[in-house]
Amino acid sequence: MGRPGTENRPLRVAIVGSGPTGFYAAQHLFDQPDLTVQVDMFDRLPTPYGLVRLGVAPDHQKIKSVIRVYHKTASRPEFRFFGNVEIGRHLTVDDLKRHYHQIVYCTGAQTDRRLGIPGEDLAGSHTATEFVAWYNGHPDFTGLTFDLSQETAVVVGIGNVAVDVARILCRTPEELERTDIADYALEALRNSRVRQVAMLGRRGPAQAAFTNAEVKELGEMPGAACATLPDELELDPVTRQALGETPDKLTTRKLEILGSLVGRSEPDKPRRLEIRFLVSPVEIEGDDRGRVRAVRIERNELFLDDRGNVKSRGTGRFETLPAGLLFRSVGYRGVPVAGVPFRDDWAVIPNEAGRVIDPADGHPLPGQYAAGWIKRGPQGVIGTNKPDALETVRAMLEDLAQGRLPEPASPAADAAERLVRERQPDVFSYEDWNRLDALEIERGAPLGRPRLKYTEVREMLAALER
Repeated sequence: MGRPGTENRPLRVAIVGSGPTGFYAAQHLFDQPDLTVQVDMFDRLPTPYGLVRLGVAPDHQKIKSVIRVYHKTASRPEFRFFGNVEIGRHLTVDDLKRHYHQIVYCTGAQTDRRLGIPGEDLAGSHTATEFVAWYNGHPDFTGLTFDLSQETAVVVGIGNVAVDVARILCRTPEELERTDIADYALEALRNSRVRQVAMLGRRGPAQAAFTNAEVKELGEMPGAACATLPDELELDPVTRQALGETPDKLTTRKLEILGSLVGRSEPDKPRRLEIRFLVSPVEIEGDDRGRVRAVRIERNELFLDDRGNVKSRGTGRFETLPAGLLFRSVGYRGVPVAGVPFRDDWAVIPNEAGRVIDPADGHPLPGQYAAGWIKRGPQGVIGTNKPDALETVRAMLEDLAQGRLPEPASPAADAAERLVRERQPDVFSYEDWNRLDALEIERGAPLGRPRLKYTEVREMLAALER
C-alpha cells in the first residue's frame, strides 16, 4: 500500500488543542515539501487560538496580532477546525486512532499550582487563571465573581501572568474601555474600589520572572504609582557573585528599571502598586465570615543548592499585610487527557522528544505525540512553542519515514467529519469562527473597541442562528 503522505493517500493528523502550539505544529507539517497532509484540529471551546484569545491581557492587543499567522494556516484547504468538541466526552482517543495516522496533544497547562498554606481556600482567595479567564471572557469562567469592593489586593508571584493581574487591577476604566476585555468584567472593574496592590516574589529582583518590557509598563501606568522597596533591591552575595561571573545585560537592565521605582509615590494617582521581593506567604488569615483579611509573609534569603541553582529559604522574620483579595500566580499545571498517559508529579504527558511514552514499558505509543506546555511544562512565552512544536513534528516525520505509524481503520476525511457531527451537532467549523469573528468586530466598532466578545457558547450559537 505504501506509506501515507502522497496525494492519493494523504497523511491524516489530528491536533488536540487550538492554541499557539497546535497552529505551529500544523504550520510545520504544511511546510514540508513533497508531503501531502490533512490536519484536523479539535478544541473543546467553539473559538480557536487558546491563550492568545483567552489568556493574553486585553490591554496587550499587539501580542494578539500573531493570530494573523494562525489564520493563514487555518485558511489552507488541507486544514479543518472542529470547535466545541471535547476529547473524552464527544470523541475518545480510540475514535481518533480509527481516523488518523498521528495524534498530537497540544492541550497546554490549564490549572494553577497551589501554595500549600493555611487559608488558601478562604473566600476572596483566587487563582490567577480564574481571574485572567474571567476578564478575557472564557466561557467556563463567566459566572465567577470577585469582590472588587475591597481596597487592598495581594498578587502572589512575579511572572508575566502575575504582572497582568496586577496591571488590570490598576488600569483606569478609560484604558480598559479601549480593549477587548469582557463586557461584564469591564463593568465590574469600572466600579472597583481596589486602591492598593502588592505583588510578592519569593526570590530577589534579579531572579524575577517578568520581562523588562512588562515591568517597565508597570511604571508608566497613568492611574497607578508603582514602587519598590530599597532594602529588597539590594543584591545578596549569591546574586552579586553570579552577575559578576556571568554578566547579563537583560538582568542589569531589569535592575535599573526596578531601581527607578524605589520609593515612588505619585500622590496624584488613585492607585498604588508595590512590588515586593524576598518574601513568601505562609498563611492567609481570615475574618469571622471566612473571608481573606490579611496575608502573613516571611522574609527570605537566597542560597545555592547542590546544582548551583538560586533558591530561597525563610529567615524566621514575619510581617502581616492587610488584604481583602488575593490572587495566586505561582505556576501552572497540565491536566490529563482521557485515555492518554500522564505524569502527575510533573503534570505533563510523558514523552521523549514529543513521542508519547507508555509508562508500562517505556516505549513510544505509535502515532501519539505531545507538544507545548503539556509536553515540557509551563515554560516560556508564545514564541517558545514554535521550536518545541518543530521538535515534535520532526519526530513525527521520522516515524513516518521509518514506517512506524499505525494504519487507521477509516482514514477518509469525510468519515471523520461524519463521526464528529453525529457525536456533537453543535460543532464549530473555522468558517463558523470567521463569521463570529466578524460579528464581534462589528459589535465593538461603535464603542471604539477592537471587538465585543461573545462569552457564552449559547450566545455564539444564537449569533450564528443555530
